[in-house]
Amino acid sequence: MRKHISNIAIGIAMITAVADGHGQLSSPALLGDSIPEKWQMTQQCFQTLPTDDSWWKMFDDPVLDNLISQAVANNYNVAAALKRIDMSRKSVQEARAGYFPTLTVSGGWSRAQQSGAVESPAVPSSAASYFSLGADMNWEIDVFGRVREGVKAKNASYNVSRADYDAVIVSLCAEVASEYMQLRMCQEELRVAKAHIASQEHVVKITEARFEAQLADMLDVSQARTVLFSTESSVPQLESQIRVLVNSISVLVGRYPGELNELLESDGRMPEYRQMVSAGVPSDLLRRRPDIVEAELQLAVYAANIGISKKDFLPTLSLSGSIGTSSHSADGLFGSHSLSYSVGPQLSWTVFDGLARNYRTAEARLQMEAAIDQYNLAVMNAVGEVDNAMSEYVAALEAIDLQRRAVEQSEKSTNLAFDLYRTGLTAFSNVVDGQMSWLSNQNTLVTLQGQALVKLVEIYKALGGGWSPDNSGKR
Repeated sequence: MRKHISNIAIGIAMITAVADGHGQLSSPALLGDSIPEKWQMTQQCFQTLPTDDSWWKMFDDPVLDNLISQAVANNYNVAAALKRIDMSRKSVQEARAGYFPTLTVSGGWSRAQQSGAVESPAVPSSAASYFSLGADMNWEIDVFGRVREGVKAKNASYNVSRADYDAVIVSLCAEVASEYMQLRMCQEELRVAKAHIASQEHVVKITEARFEAQLADMLDVSQARTVLFSTESSVPQLESQIRVLVNSISVLVGRYPGELNELLESDGRMPEYRQMVSAGVPSDLLRRRPDIVEAELQLAVYAANIGISKKDFLPTLSLSGSIGTSSHSADGLFGSHSLSYSVGPQLSWTVFDGLARNYRTAEARLQMEAAIDQYNLAVMNAVGEVDNAMSEYVAALEAIDLQRRAVEQSEKSTNLAFDLYRTGLTAFSNVVDGQMSWLSNQNTLVTLQGQALVKLVEIYKALGGGWSPDNSGKR
């Protein structure tokens, strides 16, 4: 418990320093525990500094490059994130306006009549009318830093909005890439199904010819047709999945469903799934992952809120003044006797408010402590996500190598069974078993290859890839 409180105190001190403009956030000072020095899985990954942007280009797929470019330019979530940045920038400018005085000008004409019947005895009523011009000024002199702390809080919120934009970009690029990989996987499964349909149609013709020649019975023909029809039934489902994925990608890139059919339904191939990943070291996540950066920047907002709550204990100094002129006639507004003015500084200090300010400050500190806990949790989750993604990717590669052997053997078994069947040395049921096993193994291989591609995308997303700190919020 003492260690935890110490870490919180260090974190508050570090963030307060940043809020005062005297230093940079030091992420390790906010961590409850040190993070690992290396990843557990390094078979397909090496630890150097990852590239900051365009990780998807490693797939060498111009269609994918084009889709992500369109998504960053047209996606409505990105557009909303950019508008949130603009709104935060306006909030900073609004807070800075507190450094300047407020000036109000007014002018008008007034007529009033006073009843004389309220007097005893009654007197004649009196009436007056006059023109007036005036100006009022109020200025809170920021001697004790109340306005300055407000500007810091808005600046910190602005930085959070930029990190939020980075998070949107990372998520968007990864989602487009993941949907694209699944699309290519389904298209590959469709090609496999159509290839097997052609082979199975050939087998059906042979069994029909053997039946007509009285070399086989109708059972063989029926079994051959069953396998063919079963494979053909998978085609509509695959075509439907392809349409759904195309529509999903279209929405991600800001296009209506159907507009990308020509681009995406062409005979595209799955990208190369075996890649060497530049994973960096775990501590790189502290500056690369937008969610960690955002959590860290959010601490600066809470630190500024603590500063604002402390300023409530100090007095406020303001200067107010007014100047005006009034006259019965418009041509007398600028006469020597029509001018009126007032000016006066005012110092106000709340001495007692039922401890409300104390509670506000305590609440702000507790928000800071909770944010530090969330920051530590975000770092821990990030390290776990990267390790999990790399472990699953390595496992997928190993499974692909083993599954490829199964495909080769099932193909060989099917061909041998068919050759034996044509010579009358084995039952047709062995051919049926071989055909179904071959198709199933080949589909499993394609699925594993697609999963490996998706896991690659997840690795780069977990690493915080797809954004550039120098271009944050400027795309």
